Amino acid sequence: MIKVFVGYDTREDIAYQVCRHSILVRNPDVDVIPLKQQDLRDDGWYSRPIDKLGSTEFTFTRFLVPELTNFDGWALFCDSDIIFLTDIQELFDQADDRYAVMCVKHDYKPKQSLKMDGQKQTIYPRKNWSSVILYNCGHPANRRLTRELVNNPEIDGSYLHRFSWLNDEEIGSLDKEWNWLVDWYNEPEDGVPKALHYTEGGPWFENYRRCSYHKHWKKELVEMMK
Repeated sequence: MIKVFVGYDTREDIAYQVCRHSILVRNPDVDVIPLKQQDLRDDGWYSRPIDKLGSTEFTFTRFLVPELTNFDGWALFCDSDIIFLTDIQELFDQADDRYAVMCVKHDYKPKQSLKMDGQKQTIYPRKNWSSVILYNCGHPANRRLTRELVNNPEIDGSYLHRFSWLNDEEIGSLDKEWNWLVDWYNEPEDGVPKALHYTEGGPWFENYRRCSYHKHWKKELVEMMK
């Protein structure tokens, strides 16, 4: 069974629910698993101090995915502010055993100083690469990505989000259509999106009700509520 781990933030439950719906309505056989920080704490998987400045509750928990699968097979992680517009099987069909992870290698440099929820926007190398990660959980290099490493206070976010436990040649590329940064990429010159990522703010925020591609997200919401 295809496994998809979705970042879960208690402040944005509706975003997770709509993301989940967008996956399952196109492929009901997918196992969609929310990465709930409190559950991971209760089960002994996560022990980092609560980061009140963290932009989401899944800033670090996304890197537990390989060990959560017992370092076996392929699994996808995605942020919750994403909806899929096509069967996610198409993404898994691109899995290449040469790589430990595969992602869209954005050159993303946002102009806004604040994020959707009012938090400070930071710019760093490989920004947003880790928002959609196709993990080759059984790849030998991912054996380094243990819960001990993820929970190590000496390991900061930049180390993990830049995939620093890997060599560059172990990071494969996905087309930008699988992590279409809304208001950064444009149709048709950049292609056609298969997964919309409302990275600067989605329609579940009052100030973003009519953001680009807002009708796509609202359509998924309405269909889910039915």
